[in-house]
Amino acid sequence: MKVLHVAAEVFPLVKTGGLADVVAALPVAQAEQGADVRLLLPGLPAILDGVSGARCVIDIGACFGALRVRLLRARLPGDGLVAYVIDAPYLYQRGGSPYQNARGEEWPDNLQRFALLGWIAAHLAAADADPQWAPDVVHAHDWHAAMSCAYIADHAATPAASVYTVHNLAYQGLFPMHDWAPLGLASRLMSPAGLEYHGQLSFMKAGLKFSDRVTTVSPNYAREIATLEFGCGLDGVIRSRASQVRGILNGIDVDIWDPATDAAIAASFDADRTDGKAVCRRALQAEAGLDVDDAALVVTIVSRLTSQKGLDLVLAALPELLGQGVQFAIQGTGDAALEAAFRAAQAEHPGRVQVFTGYDEARAHRLIAGADAIAVPSRFEPCGLTQLYGLRYGTLPIVRRVGGLADTVVDASPAAVAEDRATGFVFDAATPQAFAHAVQRALEARRQPALWARLRARAMAQQHSWVGPACDYLALYDEALAPLRAG
Repeated sequence: MKVLHVAAEVFPLVKTGGLADVVAALPVAQAEQGADVRLLLPGLPAILDGVSGARCVIDIGACFGALRVRLLRARLPGDGLVAYVIDAPYLYQRGGSPYQNARGEEWPDNLQRFALLGWIAAHLAAADADPQWAPDVVHAHDWHAAMSCAYIADHAATPAASVYTVHNLAYQGLFPMHDWAPLGLASRLMSPAGLEYHGQLSFMKAGLKFSDRVTTVSPNYAREIATLEFGCGLDGVIRSRASQVRGILNGIDVDIWDPATDAAIAASFDADRTDGKAVCRRALQAEAGLDVDDAALVVTIVSRLTSQKGLDLVLAALPELLGQGVQFAIQGTGDAALEAAFRAAQAEHPGRVQVFTGYDEARAHRLIAGADAIAVPSRFEPCGLTQLYGLRYGTLPIVRRVGGLADTVVDASPAAVAEDRATGFVFDAATPQAFAHAVQRALEARRQPALWARLRARAMAQQHSWVGPACDYLALYDEALAPLRAG
């Protein structure tokens, strides 16, 4: 089976969140299971600089506001998968993030930038771009790639099936309705039955409406987004496609995230040799300027600093928790007010709080390897990857019971502990008090060495590689292709 993954970012070239990790690992796992897998990526500077052996497949010329557009075929670093890269300097050769400038403002031409990504995906699917290769399935990731599904659906002769994965329903790619003309789509699609969403254009809706199958990144999130509370205004659209919506839990790259071989951490360890975990803990306290306190519960947070991630709950609970013997080491960037508040907490509580602003991949490994627990107190969380990294490194997750967090962490209730199923600490209400109580339960558990060792061993025994999810996606592709083959 030939599969084309379409996305705006891929680790290690461009990463703003978990999407890049998924796009880096899932295609490799599918290739290892025999699929012919390629990627389509925008020609962002880091992507063009990071691929090798690039050669022009087709010189497209002027489109979507750019005078020069070429489609390149290259190889990704590391695994060497084939990647198509759209070389359109006018649209992609700029600083900042893939979506925003250095001031955090959305690029004003994002409609053209990501419509082009979907348009070229559709031409590849129609065997109209690379005469030597065309996919059976186009797998589009999040709103940036969602227009792939609309362009494929608008070209009835396209033989490929489309699968659309919602990584985060809250980010929808909304644009003014009067900007629809550059898309080049039939006007019938600019209606409430198509891309129109409360007077705006919604790229997310293009994926939800026009793909052959819709997936989300955890079973629980698939159920949540069909509800008014978590549906972000699109729950009706999702319910209308209920039989074609599937939740497939994300995996992690167990080669990159492996405490037994991780070169970024102070000492290696695994479930049978845990001495290195204590070395990593001391190294983290030293790096973060935290007090050398063996009795403290060291909690890490590696996250975007946004209210979605529940970081305001952490701030409100900090004074109480710090007074009880908890230390916090935090890495992230995001909302300016939250960044400032965490820096103020660090200044007020030296030796108990350390904040690293920005994202550093190697430091993220050290934070997760060295901490006792990792907090993910999200108001909603499609899947979450950091709690999976925590499980892998014996760093017990403290999470809210939402989305993929509920699917992957078993609360250390008396019953779960007795049955040897517990892997972390789960709370329900999105309140500082509920979060603080979960942290206090973790602190009390750590004061019982035998219990803590048991919880850590069960956490590290969890299997979250991409092997199972890759197989599930390949089966879903067959399901999506079946009607097209029968027709």
